Amino acid sequence: MRVTVRKADILPVLARIQGITGRKTNLAITTNVLLRTTDAGLCLSATDLETGFEGNYSAKVEAHGMAAINSRKLFEIFKDFPSDEILLQEKENHWIEIGNKNVEYHIVGLNPDDFPEIPKIESADFFEIESSMLSEMIAKSVIIGAAADDRRTHIIGVYAERIEENEKKIFRLVSTDGSRLSKADFVFEPTDSLIYGTGVLIPKKSLVEVGKFLETEGSVRAAFKDNNFIVKKDSETLIIRLLEGEFPKYSDIIIKPAGHNLIMNRQMFLMMLKRMSILSSDEYKGVIFNFDQNLLTISSTNPEIGESKEDMPIEFNGKKITVMFNPKFFIDTLNVIDDENVSLNIVNEERPCLIEGEKDKSYLSVIMPMRL
Repeated sequence: MRVTVRKADILPVLARIQGITGRKTNLAITTNVLLRTTDAGLCLSATDLETGFEGNYSAKVEAHGMAAINSRKLFEIFKDFPSDEILLQEKENHWIEIGNKNVEYHIVGLNPDDFPEIPKIESADFFEIESSMLSEMIAKSVIIGAAADDRRTHIIGVYAERIEENEKKIFRLVSTDGSRLSKADFVFEPTDSLIYGTGVLIPKKSLVEVGKFLETEGSVRAAFKDNNFIVKKDSETLIIRLLEGEFPKYSDIIIKPAGHNLIMNRQMFLMMLKRMSILSSDEYKGVIFNFDQNLLTISSTNPEIGESKEDMPIEFNGKKITVMFNPKFFIDTLNVIDDENVSLNIVNEERPCLIEGEKDKSYLSVIMPMRL
């Protein structure tokens, strides 16, 4: 292999795949990136056995071949390389020479034949979605993380559905950790095509990697086939192996019950929660929400640090409600809502709190109360 590439073409890709090649697997070669020449240029592949990436880029090919090289080291070489054009040459015993007339690296590679095969999806029922919208949906879904040792599929996965609801075609992502639930919808135009199907579970950590490749403009094509979730963008493809398992039935919990619907300024509410969470700790995570006549009082008590309290005027008329919540859950939610005001639905001390934008109803957060 002898090929010349432009740093500006390859460096951004190497940066984005570090989350894939940096994961621990049973195969050392998954820390490598596979470089393979084609008639059109250079094909770059990466996988952690769960998420596979493949991208094709223009390059000047003088001799065909392929090589497997450590992804982190290749990224660091490209990042600080002094010129835009970089020559890659495959040498004997899988060594790779990288450089130009002034700078030269000789790096030990691995046998490219040992690189895991990434599934080839020739055809599928793709649907088109705005890249920025998919990026937002992913961000709103993965704010609910999972403990490193948690292997429950409905916790480490995001539930993806293609459904028709109220005569609307919807692509939906839902995630939960047992204490809260996040639902993000993309509503298609009536003329758009969408093949409905059963819900599937996509690994959260893989969706994070997809988000790194999404732009603020343009669109991507997505599909589900052969136990895989596929996202195609221009000359790049990501293929994610789906999880096996069941997601809890969530339809009842997202229905807004009869209760108090409060419209609150998002930024004021957010800053109030941040101030009241200063005294929180791993042992004392909760703060007290006191809903009384036209007043919300939030108080925090931590025996190891101290106490705090803050009031906010609201439009509330009804029986006093005193309930404890984890303020981090509210902060996470408010950070991903763009509306100036949010709608907060509260019923009593035992029912969850539902939060969404005052105008944009494509995202809903459900937060369970804590025991007082």
